[in-house]
Amino acid sequence: MVAATRYRKLGAALLAGVAITLLYCYIAFTNYMASRRVAGWTAECRCDGEPVTLYVSQQGSDSWSGLYPDPLPDGSDGPLASLAAARDRLRELRKAGRGPARVLVRGGTYYLESPLVFTPEDSGCKECPVVWQAYPGEKPVISGGRSISGFSAASVGGRTAWVARLPEVARGEWVFRQLFVNGERRPRARLPKEGFFRIAGVPAYSGRRLSELQLFEGADEFVFSDSDVGALSNPRDLEAVILHFWIEERIPIAEINLERRTVKLASKTVFAVRDGFAEEYPRYYIENAFEALTEPGEWYLSRSSGELFYLPKPGEEPETSSVVAPKLLWRLLEIKGDPERGEFVENIVLRGLTFECADWVHTLSPQAAVNVPAAIHLEGARNVVIEDCTVRGVGGYAIEVGHGCRGVGVKRCELYDLGAGGIKVGMQQVPKHEWERTELVDIVGNHIHDCGKVFHSAVGVWVGQARLVRVLGNWIHDLYYTGISVGWTWGYGESFASCNVIEGNRIHDIGKGLLSDMGGIYTLGVQPGTVIRCNTIYNVQAYQYGGWGIYLDEGSSYIVVEGNTVYDTTHGGFHQHYGRCNTVRDNVFVFGREANVVLSRGEPGQLAFVFERNIVLSNGSPVFLGGYAQDFTTRNVVSDGNLLWDLTGKLTVCLEQRTGRVYKLEEWQRMGYDTLSLVADPMFVDASGRNFKLARESPAFKLGFRELCGGGTNP
Repeated sequence: MVAATRYRKLGAALLAGVAITLLYCYIAFTNYMASRRVAGWTAECRCDGEPVTLYVSQQGSDSWSGLYPDPLPDGSDGPLASLAAARDRLRELRKAGRGPARVLVRGGTYYLESPLVFTPEDSGCKECPVVWQAYPGEKPVISGGRSISGFSAASVGGRTAWVARLPEVARGEWVFRQLFVNGERRPRARLPKEGFFRIAGVPAYSGRRLSELQLFEGADEFVFSDSDVGALSNPRDLEAVILHFWIEERIPIAEINLERRTVKLASKTVFAVRDGFAEEYPRYYIENAFEALTEPGEWYLSRSSGELFYLPKPGEEPETSSVVAPKLLWRLLEIKGDPERGEFVENIVLRGLTFECADWVHTLSPQAAVNVPAAIHLEGARNVVIEDCTVRGVGGYAIEVGHGCRGVGVKRCELYDLGAGGIKVGMQQVPKHEWERTELVDIVGNHIHDCGKVFHSAVGVWVGQARLVRVLGNWIHDLYYTGISVGWTWGYGESFASCNVIEGNRIHDIGKGLLSDMGGIYTLGVQPGTVIRCNTIYNVQAYQYGGWGIYLDEGSSYIVVEGNTVYDTTHGGFHQHYGRCNTVRDNVFVFGREANVVLSRGEPGQLAFVFERNIVLSNGSPVFLGGYAQDFTTRNVVSDGNLLWDLTGKLTVCLEQRTGRVYKLEEWQRMGYDTLSLVADPMFVDASGRNFKLARESPAFKLGFRELCGGGTNP
């Protein structure tokens, strides 16, 4: 009777969810079709004109026509020397009636003096887009860097360092925070050399328990332990990096007082200076300290004297080494329309180009390093594709698809060695006008890795207030926070994120024990029509808490999670903080260290999620875990038709953290949970080898389990 009543409630809730989802998707599609009629949607097409191809080469001249790939023998004409000149020349030709256009960029490195900017007059048309691409067989590099030479030798701590004197730095006209030697990022000298210091106190919090602080009660001064900092030269060259909760806070140091053992920061932190929700102060480290310049490959920049110090690695010589630092550029390419006026940059393709060496600026963000800019920025872009390109060695995000963009694709790109994350899509605020909306964006087949070099809390792909976004078949790994983040509304407030598809992505080796509260895939807010399907997520490691595979955070609702395989997480394969009417089915959750399926906060009278036809394999941890405000007697979860197994032979179905209550199978089923589920070996091909393809005789198939993605996940 209990089960029947609960299934009737389930049916009603699911029908309501389906109706809401269909309504949202219908409205989104209707608005999309209507938006095609706004001004500027299609540029004037010149496909019937004479095609034009321009060439850019390091052997070129901006005084030439650009119509030849090589200089003519008599030196009278040849390729152009810069991309900006090619853009300007193309504008002239197309105004004169020339037709389909492309620019072929020959191999070599092209150093920018300012960002390359495309505006509406650089648009193509739908049938004949303007194509900017690498010359066949060659690899052009577009760089925001500047070569540094003229090194002399100096002794630093008994080691021989290279020293370059840079007058622009001494005059305050140039400051850089990244250095690349022979194409590789080099670390700034830091304290401590390994691991972290821990803050000893915060004067602003004197007499108060840390647990009494509000989350956003930041401070601009802290006390350090006796042996941590000591006398450091040029304190204003230093930066403190504080690690707590789910972010880093990177702030310049204003003053160090050795008598009081205090560090004064140039601004307040965003969050309270505590170690997450623990009753202790957070970890921190200090960068750009001359006294820390001790290991080969490290560097230090004195802003007062304008001197760059570098300790070379074995075999490096100043005469034969390439030393490059970013100029004052943190953005390399802008595709910039004016969507409010209906003026868009349309129908452009970028193919096979490499972008590198952009710097970063001090930016504080409450989550996901979301305020950090990108090296390639799009706004008011329509039908623009970036494919087979590379972005590397930049200080922020690689690519941002901002407001007013539609029909944008980022495909088969490699984005790596990034100060922040890979790709940002959409706005933080809910769009109030049609022209602000970001929708119909494809992020497909990209390789995003080695992120968070500066802003550790950055994510691989961030989708904010955007809809009809597809994140498909990307490979995301080796970063310190979330792999893919979707939605940007906390709770049940207004949200524009809907009908997004996160499918077929491989996400692994994230977190690395540095920060807390992350997911391989993370969501926020009400998102009808959003589907998380057929993703493989593994090796998620949090610092204190929150190393989850799929994480439906505050208010996440009407989301379908199906066909995913998640394993080797520190805190759980699936976690929902709070939300409504989500569906979790046909997934494989294996070897969550703390638990496998977690609900932190249920809401009485509301269906949190339906959990059906999933396979859960434990190795001593409970199948279900109730968090800080979840009591499973509230009946806010429907779970049935699942296959449960524990390698230890001692299955713990559920543990409630708040009450300490442990449920065994019989008690759990008497409450109406998992009455049709099986406790049996799922018969994976090789679970210890992380091959989760099912044998034909697996009992999972008797329960109707669907291998939506073919099964088998051994990378």
